[in-house]
Amino acid sequence: MSLAPDISELIARARADLRMGLPVVIRAGERAIITCAAETVTEDRLRDLRALDETPVVTITARRAQTLKARAYDGDLARIVMPSDATPGWLRSVADPADDLRAPMKGPMTTQRDGTADLHRTALALVKAAHLLPAAVAVPLADPSAFVAANGLTAIDQDAVSEILGRNSPLHEVVSARLPMEVSEAGRLHVFRPEDGGEEHYAIEIGRPNRAAPVLARLHSACFTGDLMGSLKCDCGPQLRAALAQMGAEGAGVLLYLNQEGRGIGLANKMRAYSLQDQGFDTVEANHRLGFEDDERDFRIGSDLLKTLGFSAVRLLTNNPAKIAMMEQTGIRVAERVPLRVGETAHNTGYLATKAAKSGHLL
Repeated sequence: MSLAPDISELIARARADLRMGLPVVIRAGERAIITCAAETVTEDRLRDLRALDETPVVTITARRAQTLKARAYDGDLARIVMPSDATPGWLRSVADPADDLRAPMKGPMTTQRDGTADLHRTALALVKAAHLLPAAVAVPLADPSAFVAANGLTAIDQDAVSEILGRNSPLHEVVSARLPMEVSEAGRLHVFRPEDGGEEHYAIEIGRPNRAAPVLARLHSACFTGDLMGSLKCDCGPQLRAALAQMGAEGAGVLLYLNQEGRGIGLANKMRAYSLQDQGFDTVEANHRLGFEDDERDFRIGSDLLKTLGFSAVRLLTNNPAKIAMMEQTGIRVAERVPLRVGETAHNTGYLATKAAKSGHLL
């Protein structure tokens, strides 16, 4: 029957379950694990997970393992054997670096090196997709089908999850309507919704851009603190307004507003990174201590939106070479890079210097 959820819908359900502290089951043939996000697991559920197996593990990324001085035998992740007296508080300390300097975790930590880690890798991918800290409790399951049926849990196939999370979800336009703005009365807002239940993305069209010529374009990642609150810690708000102003002055352009807050890690994790910056770490170091890469965004979304709107070439308003490279790799020709040097303040000089030195931004 078509009423049953497909794999994309099951992944959306799994993301919601993990955010609420509910476990999900990941299967690969006869092998399976039950997993919970370390950030949201409760004491009762932790006790029940421990009762299933004597050796549950906490899976963390190699970035976080480096901070905790835990051996990442699996390369990109480490499977830490959970101590018998571990509490939800201990799990959150493994996942969250907030107290690393004040109260460092005592080691050494024992990490598994035997067996495969593919199911654990999928668990981390799901937790990241849920915008939670990348740390997951994992326990092996001997009879996953019976267990899922008895407990009403979401179960997903590991290969299907990897395939879905590795590609861009198709985007469909929900609606577009005229939107007069300060920079131009000839504005139009398009709302696009992905099939995977993720955040919607927006395209703001100024004037009537010629589809046969390179369009003045900006791929702008959502920044609640900068765009809405006027934060002085970044240059996002000034870049947004300067891009729209230039499009208004030229009479045509398209701004893609992509809901990839905090370089793709979500607002809560972005604020955790801000807290670490207050401890003296730069923006890249903070992301690494949280267990994330420098930048977790997917600029293919911007390319897909441009193609849907009928554009094949852009004059790209950006200081980020990674955006240019991704546009070219995905079939959008970048005819010109248009610099966008605005928004430097006394509060963000270090942040901008780090973007230039470690992320290659052309400032």
